[in-house]
Amino acid sequence: MEINLGRAIDFFYPTSSSLELVYFEAIANAIDAGANKIQVIISVDAYSEPESLTITICDNGEGFTDERYRKFSKLLETEEEDHKGLGRLVFLKYFKKVEIESIFGNQSRKFTFEKNFDKNNFTLTPIAVSTLTGSILRFSGYLKQKLYSYDFLKPVSIKQSLLYHFYPHLFSITKSEKDLAIEVELTTQKPNPEQGFYNDTQRLIASQSVDLESKSFPAEGLDLFETIDLFYKIKLTNRESSLVTAICVDGRTIPIDIMSRESTPRGYEIVFLLYSDFFTGKTNPSREALTLDEQELKVVKNLFRKNATIILNEKIPSIQTENKQITESLNNNYPHLTGYFDEQPIGIIDRNKAIEVAQRKFFQDQKEVLDGANTVSKEQYEKALNISSRTLMEYILYRNVIIKNLKGIDYKNTEADIHDIIVPRKKICTKSDLINDLYTNNAWLLDDKYMSYSTILSDLEINKLMPHLALDRESVEDEKRPDITIVFSNDVKSEESTQSDGANQQKIDVVIVELKKLGLPLAKREEIVSQLKQRARKLANYYPDKIQRIWFYGIVDIDKEFRISLKEEQYTELFSAGSMFYKEHSVIIDEEKDIRIPVGLYVLSFETFLKDAEIRNSTFLNVLKQGFAKGREKLNDTDTPQE
Repeated sequence: MEINLGRAIDFFYPTSSSLELVYFEAIANAIDAGANKIQVIISVDAYSEPESLTITICDNGEGFTDERYRKFSKLLETEEEDHKGLGRLVFLKYFKKVEIESIFGNQSRKFTFEKNFDKNNFTLTPIAVSTLTGSILRFSGYLKQKLYSYDFLKPVSIKQSLLYHFYPHLFSITKSEKDLAIEVELTTQKPNPEQGFYNDTQRLIASQSVDLESKSFPAEGLDLFETIDLFYKIKLTNRESSLVTAICVDGRTIPIDIMSRESTPRGYEIVFLLYSDFFTGKTNPSREALTLDEQELKVVKNLFRKNATIILNEKIPSIQTENKQITESLNNNYPHLTGYFDEQPIGIIDRNKAIEVAQRKFFQDQKEVLDGANTVSKEQYEKALNISSRTLMEYILYRNVIIKNLKGIDYKNTEADIHDIIVPRKKICTKSDLINDLYTNNAWLLDDKYMSYSTILSDLEINKLMPHLALDRESVEDEKRPDITIVFSNDVKSEESTQSDGANQQKIDVVIVELKKLGLPLAKREEIVSQLKQRARKLANYYPDKIQRIWFYGIVDIDKEFRISLKEEQYTELFSAGSMFYKEHSVIIDEEKDIRIPVGLYVLSFETFLKDAEIRNSTFLNVLKQGFAKGREKLNDTDTPQE
């Protein structure tokens, strides 16, 4: 049966493959042929001239004997379970042709491997008696438009990739008291030293590169009769920390993610290789990935991670000390996630990943609680309480972030910068959307009671209050607008509040907030008092029958001069974390009848505004932290074995 090589190449080697596979396949074949010396010669005029790339790979194996040539000529024909019979296709994924010359016995075989390969098109030439055998593969006609990485050409990078990829082979070779030397050479006419790209030769010698310890354990959950061997190296190094975690299968190394590079202890070279007969044959055709099912892969990763963690903690005791400190920090900074952080991490805890994973677990539990909201079993009730308290903690922590952001405001910032952190400009918040607006509306910064609002207008004209006050009036022009307006204390749209009987009609409280940027001169700061009075009078005139009281907050710099000015105006200094002054006013809405609306006017510094909010929030934070801490202690006591 004839096979279309072009179609087969694209099918078995998709675009995700890399040039490294050419080296891996050629060297694997040389090792299979019994070679103990392999040379890789790379020649390219310049990195930017991929068409000039040629690669020559020489070995001293047994060569293309009749039997080995027959196997080479037949796709998919293998005798060993750990061979796929497809590897050579990757040669034609990157090169137009591979010219091969091989010496075996007293003969030399020459042929060209290309897409129209004909197994009968070769030459066989007798040679004088010689003890030398081996093969030379010359790759030419690079097919890609560019070279995708300097690392695919640099001897130092290729050496490292070969070491990781062939660790199982190299390890077994040294255990059998044999050796293998691989030399990688690069020649180029236009080097690029900044990228480490220059003429160079690197040698990889098995006996000098592989020194692994081992640990065996049962293949629990996979096969009752199989064991798994974990080969490892944990060594201090003067170079940058390195990490290899892989499964050895079919004579190759397949990387598997059980820990991140961020978790690698600083200053260590770490290698973990998992080997078992259970994996034999369980790779895809190109031997780049495992073909285990989802459950099997999960079990393998868990076994790998569990045993690698034990070894790491034994070899590097400082890991546990550092992880304890990181865990305490995480629990202190993210108390609502306490109990969700991995208690048996592998390597140094990666803070970002730990938070991400814990948050995902928390969200999953939230979903389960909400999905099962109609059930009332004791276990689910306790879980609901736990989740709700964590959700509250998350909100309290969010408040801390808002306070921190406001602390970063200085005289360079505009009023708009302050405004958008408190309540985004041009936004209308209503009671019905409280939950949706919870993480954008920060009226709690003034006082938590203002979170009982029915409406909040941010940077909008006072006359925009009318639809929220259930009035039918003509629009009143207001060329100036308060920064934040809050309607609270009653539901102004309720049936009771809209009754025509004035005696029974419920009235509302309104809060107006004016913000002033930092660094203004005294005259500009003093304007805030008269500005607040004007706002009160205009608001009272707009809605004389709906408002029972108006509260004004002026947030502005307060220095010695302004303090004196406020005291001269009979403002009373209030107990606070900073400078806050208060004065009662009244606004006349009917001069003949002397009908007035009381107005409470607060003037406070930006620093006071923040400190008071921080103190109030920290009270909630500390209560919740202590609750979670007691929960941890109770859980630990429960887990402690009783004598």
